[in-house]
Amino acid sequence: MTTPRDHGGRLDAAIARHGGMRADWLDLSTGINPLAYPLPPLAGDVWTALPDRAAADALTQAARRFWAVPDGAAVLAAPGASALIARLPACLTTHQTMGLTRGPAAGPTGAPTGGVAGGPAGGTVAIPGPTYNEHRAAFVAAGWTVADQADHATGAMVVVHPNNPDGRLWRARDLGAATLIIDESFCDIAPDASLIALAARPGVVVLKSFGKFWGLAGLRLGFAIGDPAILAQLAQALGPWPVSGPALGIGTAALGDPGWALDTRARLTRDAARLDGLMAGAGASAIGGTTLFRLYQVGDAAAWQARLARARVLGRTFPYNPGWLRLGLPHPDRWPQIEAAL
Repeated sequence: MTTPRDHGGRLDAAIARHGGMRADWLDLSTGINPLAYPLPPLAGDVWTALPDRAAADALTQAARRFWAVPDGAAVLAAPGASALIARLPACLTTHQTMGLTRGPAAGPTGAPTGGVAGGPAGGTVAIPGPTYNEHRAAFVAAGWTVADQADHATGAMVVVHPNNPDGRLWRARDLGAATLIIDESFCDIAPDASLIALAARPGVVVLKSFGKFWGLAGLRLGFAIGDPAILAQLAQALGPWPVSGPALGIGTAALGDPGWALDTRARLTRDAARLDGLMAGAGASAIGGTTLFRLYQVGDAAAWQARLARARVLGRTFPYNPGWLRLGLPHPDRWPQIEAAL
């Protein structure tokens, strides 16, 4: 049996250890918007009929408009960004192998971009860390070698933008890898920082998560945007009807509501500042994050996590840094609970 990787959101384990009922707990271990997009009315047949092409096309067009997807980049909806992350390495291996069969195209330095002749099909991918750990796990499972640095002429690279957990933003000029995955799961809080323009470049895939910013993680909806050849491999791996009828309808409505997005960004900014103030008063130092999650230096993060848990507040710690504590934002009605816990 595979050992589960470290993630937030394990509220059941916290209840088993510390007690209480689920309703008692304030789960701040994730970076999910606590005030979700209001569900629109849906036609009854979205629950009973197979999703149709018109609904899928409507979602794709809404995504193109909302994210200003460049011409030439394809858009693929999926049942969550995690489903795309898990399948991308194998699809990239197939894509590289096909490129070698056809004869690799020359990269910016004259080197081939379709893989390394004579080497393993997967090759080496750089995943600068610490970062979201599912990318590394997926590439290792697909037979890739994971490194900390990338050969920007011929290599593959994965970056999380903004990074989880420290909120680091990447610059386009630093991302010259021939095969480039940009995980923008948290970038909807800062659309001006998006690197979506790179999606028009061959070998680039930008990932978008619907559950984080819109607060509907249980809907399971994500997007891959970029190289049409790679997305064709992903589509084949996902199979028919990858996105449910309700997800198609809700996603289309939410992506077509820019006013809600503007109001939400303003609220998240205010609430992130409020949380920083509370944590500073309790002796923590804000060192990074986004307006969906905040990263604090606290000295002994395990002790802080236990202290919060006694007040039924769940925070996130990291095995690679015992001084880091990450907290999401509470629902507007639950601020008194985190205030009391601190």
